[in-house]
Amino acid sequence: MRLSAMGDVAMTVPVLRAFTEQHPTVKITVISRPFFKPFFETIPNVSFFAFDEKVKHKGFLGLLRLYKDLKILEIDAFADLHNVLRSKVVRNLFALSGKKIAFVDKGRAEKKALTAAENKVFKPLTTMFERHVQVFKELGFTVDLSNPSFPEKANLSSEIVSIIGDNHQKMIGIAPFAQYDLKVYPLDLMQQVIAQLAENLQCKILLFGGGRKEIEILDTISSPYENVINIAGKLSFQQELQLISNLDVMLSMDSGNAHIAAMLGVKVITLWGATHPFSGFSPFNQPLQNALVSDRNLFPKLPTSVYGNKKVAGHEDAMRTITVDSIVKVLNYCKQGI
Repeated sequence: MRLSAMGDVAMTVPVLRAFTEQHPTVKITVISRPFFKPFFETIPNVSFFAFDEKVKHKGFLGLLRLYKDLKILEIDAFADLHNVLRSKVVRNLFALSGKKIAFVDKGRAEKKALTAAENKVFKPLTTMFERHVQVFKELGFTVDLSNPSFPEKANLSSEIVSIIGDNHQKMIGIAPFAQYDLKVYPLDLMQQVIAQLAENLQCKILLFGGGRKEIEILDTISSPYENVINIAGKLSFQQELQLISNLDVMLSMDSGNAHIAAMLGVKVITLWGATHPFSGFSPFNQPLQNALVSDRNLFPKLPTSVYGNKKVAGHEDAMRTITVDSIVKVLNYCKQGI
């Protein structure tokens, strides 16, 4: 069970893919929000159960209905990869019925020490992938993530091709937004990154986002260039996943798009502001040098929070220490397939 958020749900995918390959006789039922169902459709032995938070499974009585619905599936063990109030209720119901349960340790104390303003303990924490692996270990299943596999690149539909064209050699995805402003690279600098990349007409730069405001911004950014295309609002979520699987590299903030690209086996470059890859949320199977971080010598209180939602006076411009040239350099390195 993992209900939200998008990036966190995406982070379960590589673990479940490895699990099913290493334990092919075990069937997994993923309980999550209906929107996330496409994440799991290419994983064998995985079925999806849609959590209806607005009607059927709303409130405590809804969780009782959820438990009754799941009992019909004859579940032997329950893995709580969320560890919030709703998932605790469901897992405890399974425990009371005699089923084996395990839940993720989010490492809240370590994260608090990493983000502390004073006496900060700055060291890499256990990744969320490793934390998920530990849950399955407690249920009796070892999972080895050292040799991961990924789905084949999806065939692009005629609708997708009509939007992006077919006159390109390399495709670079850019997802310049995040839930919190302190995780967003300044747009004036991002425009400079895009301008430099657009000079190579053999590259197609695809911009990802959502919502009216983001679509308008991306339309403005893409309009001067023939090889920069705003994808936001033009494709279904499943079509976006198909397109992302075909990228040569994705440039993203510390956000869901980074984890989506990583779960599909795409190279990912991430930019970090108020947050830091040491928190355990770096995208799957990506080298640390692909995570470009703000300068902690100039902004020593970084990271200020795990989720990027905590503002610290004087640290608002931390991401400006990530230079345009450094981003373009690492993107060129990745897109050449070296």
